[in-house]
Parts: sequence; structure tokens; C-alpha cells
Amino acid sequence: MKKTVHINCDLGEGGKFDEELMPLISACNIACGGHAGNLESMHRTVRLAMEHNVEIGAHPSYPDRENFGRNSVEMSDEDLKLSIEGQVLSLKQISESEGGKLTHIKPHGALYNDAAKDENIARIILESLEILEDDIKLYVPLNSKISKLAMGKFDLVFEAFADRKYNEDYSLVSRSETDALITEKEAVFQHVFTIFKDHKIVCRNGVKVEAKADTFCVHSDTPSSLEIIQFLHRKFAEHEVRIKNT
Repeated sequence: MKKTVHINCDLGEGGKFDEELMPLISACNIACGGHAGNLESMHRTVRLAMEHNVEIGAHPSYPDRENFGRNSVEMSDEDLKLSIEGQVLSLKQISESEGGKLTHIKPHGALYNDAAKDENIARIILESLEILEDDIKLYVPLNSKISKLAMGKFDLVFEAFADRKYNEDYSLVSRSETDALITEKEAVFQHVFTIFKDHKIVCRNGVKVEAKADTFCVHSDTPSSLEIIQFLHRKFAEHEVRIKNT
């Protein structure tokens, strides 16, 4: 069993606990204007990440602040491509202006979910990232369209969600369902540890599917997110595993 676990968190979204969460995680995905965030919040979150040696990632989404990027948006391929490019470049430039470096990209919300199952959306995202000259890691869902299209083109980081339930096809249980979120810290740890140690996801219906994740996401807007990550630190330490920090 590996001795480190990688935890990422979506920050810079106007949440209450960014300052408390940042020292406890391996990587942050910073909202860059699509679903949340502005120039001030991006600068502030980049500085906070650098202070705690946390990997800096861009978290682009459909341009839909009203719905926090959690609804699919009908728009032309070119408009979506330009929107993603603008969001990512904005965060990249801000990171560099603060003396930091953009390490990864992770689409947000509906864009992330659509890229898992829609080959065209996945292709648009990948084309929008061709503007990046540096070697950039791409966070991708397990068993997804985007991971298959991006293979060999990007350094892929396969992600599992610590605080979300899964269906058998590796899709997340819709947030419209009452049991979509895993909010009890003990249940979150058991869910994560089963994937980490046994490479299995226990799905909503009890079926186990193969899953090997490189990183685990805890959403900052999940109730008790701070308590959850603090608990993960304690429980992993009991198994002589530490949460990785660069």
C-alpha cells in the first residue's frame, strides 16, 4: 500500500473555509471566472496555495455563475473553446505574476461531467488547452471519454470523489438525488480508503467496480468539508499514510 494519498479541493469559490482547508490538502483547483471567482479571489487563492506549498490548478467551467456551473449550457463549440481558454489563461497569468506555476487543469461541475460522457465536449476541452506550452496535468474522471481522448497527449491524473456516491457506470449520482453527497466523515473515509487500498468503488447500489485513483476530491462547499479533511488526516495516519503535500 502506498504511503501517501493525494487530496484536492475546489477553492476560490467564495467558500468560508479556504484558509483552513489549504494547509490540509495536496492540490487546489481555483475558480477562474466561469462559475465563480474574479481577479481578486484568484490572486488571493494563488498566494494562499503558494504559502502552503499546494499545487495550483485552474478550474474552468461553463460560463454560468447563476447555476454555479452545475448545469450544462448550450453554446457553440467555438464559444465554449474561447471561454475555457480565457479562464485557464487568466489563472495561469495570475499564478505566474505571483511567482507561482500552474500545474494542472480540472474542469468544473457540468463541464467535467459532460466531458466524461460526451466526446465532442471532451474534444473541445482538449483543443482549448493546446494554447498551454508547459507540461500540464489534466484531472479526468475514471472510465471517461476525455481520459481516452487525452491519453498520450496529457499527463493524466485519475480522480475519484471523496464526498460523492457513484453509479455502476462510474458516473456520479446526480445532486438532485437526496443521497448524492457523502457528508458523514466516517463514511467519507471508508469510501476513500476502499478505493485507495482495494482499488474498488462501492457504488450506490452496493456493487463494487474497479477503480484506481491518483487523487481524491473533497468539495469545499460540502457540509463539514473542513471536519472531513481533518478526519481523513487522522485516519490515514493510523494506517501510516500521510496526505501528500509538495
